[in-house]
Amino acid sequence: MATEKESYRLDEKDKEILRALQHNARLTNKELAAAVHLSTTPTYERVKRLERLGFIKKYATILDADKLNKGFVVYCSVKLRHLNSEKAQAFTRMVLSIDEVTECYNISGSFDYMLRIQSPDMKYYQRFLLDVIGRHDNIASLESTFVMEEIKHDYSVGV
Repeated sequence: MATEKESYRLDEKDKEILRALQHNARLTNKELAAAVHLSTTPTYERVKRLERLGFIKKYATILDADKLNKGFVVYCSVKLRHLNSEKAQAFTRMVLSIDEVTECYNISGSFDYMLRIQSPDMKYYQRFLLDVIGRHDNIASLESTFVMEEIKHDYSVGV
């Protein structure tokens, strides 16, 4: 038997709500209802259902990395020496504990993982690479790609 989440289909009003909240998650229920042309009670109920079913994972504030002196962005590709469940879990635990790593993806191809790392500058990144990432004994190789200019950075998902 299908669960509610598996059987629930988003309708156009749900999609409008999701688009509006992606643009501004601080909208009050009254403002959101006006934006999607519904009354407040059905809007509130829809948002709660979308949260309960996991369509809305969480609400967050987007900070200015440059103003916080974390605007130097590096994508670091990581190849592990040995790859099995135990080694992957150990690497994952390490990555989850590092604040500078803002994204981590298990990827296919020449490397096993892609990390997005934010730091103040090149010198900091060099020390970080040697003193933090480099301490993991199962890393075979790393390749760093430095972001020179951010052209597009959109947190939304098309709905």
